[in-house]
Formats: sequence, structure tokens, C-alpha cells
Amino acid sequence: MSYISILITYIFISNFVLTQFLGLCPFIGVSRNTESAVGMGFAVIFVMSIASVVTWLVYTYVLVPLALVYLQTIAFILVIASLVQFVEMVIQKVSPPLYKALGIFLPLITTNCAVMGIALMNITSEHSLIESFVGGIAAGLGFMLALIMMSSIREQLAMKPVPKPFRGVPAAFISGGLMALAFMAFDRALLTNLLG
Repeated sequence: MSYISILITYIFISNFVLTQFLGLCPFIGVSRNTESAVGMGFAVIFVMSIASVVTWLVYTYVLVPLALVYLQTIAFILVIASLVQFVEMVIQKVSPPLYKALGIFLPLITTNCAVMGIALMNITSEHSLIESFVGGIAAGLGFMLALIMMSSIREQLAMKPVPKPFRGVPAAFISGGLMALAFMAFDRALLTNLLG
């Protein structure tokens, strides 16, 4: 699989939030404003790309040679948790306002299904190390795209007269569902037509 097709696949065709429905907690929780969405998006891109590389290395050079493949979930969780802890410390030092804005959702990247999803998909798809890295970046970009789109919608909805029962999370879920329907238009045929 070429790098461009990996990018297109994970950003549009197999977007983790809008087509795989992974990572919905930060998708709904952090998408109240665009600034938080962008900050969370960059944090997730970093964690997904580095986690993809490290989990690939752990799987290929530790778990497979030692016949410990059955421990991949535990090993991957440890890698992801360590990376998230590192990202949390960096954001706290570099941008305290962003750290405060992200709140509890930053440590929740550890349990974000999308991060574990890309690590497992790289292994099951038998991607190389570079393909895994590109896949991690692409999945993170897709996650960030979904967050930014949702935050833009929610910011606009906050200024409109939305009926009381639909304010807040209900409107977010309805908007997310409509976005997911729109992303269903992207399929493998699109990839074939674009790249031949």
C-alpha cells in the first residue's frame, strides 16, 4: 500500500471517529471550541504516530521472537500510557492554558480506543515500520479533522436558537451522526479512482 493511499484511507475512508466510531469520548468532550480541538488533535497525532512506531517495534522485535504475541494488548497499553504521560508533561510545561483547557481528556488519550486501534490495525495489516508511522500520522490527522469540524459546528450552534432539549450533547451527537453519514460517501472506489 502506498503512503498516499494510507493517508487517504485513514483520514477519509476509515476515519477512526466517523467510520470506525473509536475515540468518541474526546470527540464529544473536547469539541466545544476550536482551540481545544486543535490542541487535542496535535496531541493525538503525536501519540498515534509514535505509538504506531513503538508498538510495531515491540511486536516485531520482542513479542514475535519470544513467542509472546498473546501479550500484545498489555504491551501496547503500556507503550500508549507512557507516551501519553510524556505528552501530558510537555503540554503542562509548554502551554498551561491548553493543559487546563484539555483537562481530564488529555489523560484519557491513554484509553482512547483510536490509539489502540491504529496500533492493532498496523499489525493486522502487516504494515512496515514506515507504513505504520504514516498510518499513525494519517489516523491522527483524521481524528483532528473530525474534532475541528465538530468544534466548528458546535461553536456555530452555541450562537443559534437551538430548542432546549437539543442543546449541548444531543446536538453534538446529531451533528456527529450527520458527519458520519457524509464520510460514508468516501469508499475504496474513491481511492481506486484517485490513485488508479
